[in-house]
Amino acid sequence: MKKYIFSVTLILMSMSLFAQKNNPPGLELIKESDLKKDLYAFADPHFKGRSAGTLDELKASMWLAEKYREIGLLPMGDDGTYLQFFTMWRNQISDNSFININGVKLNLWKDVTVAQMANKQFNNEPIVYLSDASKIDTNNVDVKNKVVAFVASANGINLNVSLPTWRYSRSVLSKYGMPLIRKGAIAVIIIADEVGENAWEDANENFKRGSYDIESGPNTKVNTTVPVLWLHKNAKSLFEGNQTTLNANLIVEKYAYPSVNIIGKINGTDPTLKEEYVLYSGHQDAHGIRNAINNDSTYYGADDNGSVDVAMLANARAFMKYPAKRSILFVIQGAEERGLLGSRYYVSHPTVPIDKIVAVLNGDMIGRNHIDSAAVLGSQPPHRNSLDLIKMVMDANNEGPKFKLDTTYDKVTHVEGWYFRSDHVPYARLGIPSLMYTTLLHEDYHTPLDNAQNINYPKLKKMADWMYRTGYKVANAPVRPATDKDFKLER
Repeated sequence: MKKYIFSVTLILMSMSLFAQKNNPPGLELIKESDLKKDLYAFADPHFKGRSAGTLDELKASMWLAEKYREIGLLPMGDDGTYLQFFTMWRNQISDNSFININGVKLNLWKDVTVAQMANKQFNNEPIVYLSDASKIDTNNVDVKNKVVAFVASANGINLNVSLPTWRYSRSVLSKYGMPLIRKGAIAVIIIADEVGENAWEDANENFKRGSYDIESGPNTKVNTTVPVLWLHKNAKSLFEGNQTTLNANLIVEKYAYPSVNIIGKINGTDPTLKEEYVLYSGHQDAHGIRNAINNDSTYYGADDNGSVDVAMLANARAFMKYPAKRSILFVIQGAEERGLLGSRYYVSHPTVPIDKIVAVLNGDMIGRNHIDSAAVLGSQPPHRNSLDLIKMVMDANNEGPKFKLDTTYDKVTHVEGWYFRSDHVPYARLGIPSLMYTTLLHEDYHTPLDNAQNINYPKLKKMADWMYRTGYKVANAPVRPATDKDFKLER
């Protein structure tokens, strides 16, 4: 019996020594208390939801830059600072626009909302009413050079998705409106059904804001001449006699906003490998002030994406005390919620040689759901672009947090298409080994309930550990992770 106990003790001691051997030295500096303190400050009402292109985003960016300075990161932005400014261009319907139906002026954003912008005038243009969308036979309807109207329908539209009230109007346009536009319709009017009416407030907030892009991007200018309007369901009676006319003058304004990436560096220790970089990636913007839920209208963005930003700060503290062979680059990118604008700008204006970035470890929402669950997107073809990098991230998980990994979100067939909705994508398109850590979606996503109080801090600590373990492996590997041969994204 004593011999047995002695053997078990030796086994346990050996396991403990093995675990310690595989623990990178900076884990002790990734503290739950720091993560919580930083996130409560960053997701505070003071920053008013950090909407991209506002002073609130810039204030939050300065807060992060000051954290970089406190930690001791080297500035890698413009003019010896941590900040890389870029211009985002906004297209928005002008308040000087007007829309009249049957001579009755409709109040913009109250009675009518503009779902697709176009600079367009209509003078007593007859409206062809096509009744319920699901009954339209696009093969046998003549809509060329005509304004058409129909009642929205949820038939054939998947409502079991995240943000259904944000996405329903786009789904209706894609399924029912675009076939009419392809047949030559010059304007589309959609009358809300019950689902559309329930989605009105959220969709309307998005449409008010217009579209954003960086210079030379596809949304820099309005590329359509076909406007799409939504009316409330009670407007249906206006169309049933098929005697309805449209008078409108839609004016699209274009103007510039500033946004910013926050960039810092920790030099590597190897004389040769320090010229290469492991890039940690997150984004600082959220959705600002919007429709209230429980009398709160601030969209704090604690999980999306404050959780990743504070995890990056924790990782920076670890690498600052225990530098790796390769250099570490921390890039918190602006205007992600406007279309990955900061990361798209950075890959075209890198502050280090782009071919020296050996891996991108991006995070998006890492602080919610069950403490033992997580996912890493970019782990399966065609999203996987480096088997070497995925082996490192999986080994890091097995040696540390041991998350049970959800693989469904990384599949091409997943309804969310989430791989393409975060800042690793511009890097991956260049063939740079890239992945995304996440603890997946939840019902508070893009609402005021995504606040610091609702974060699972023990889980956030485990995710920050996982990111650090992976980065430490990549930064000290003798050979940089290779990009998979013939890698090509499906879209």
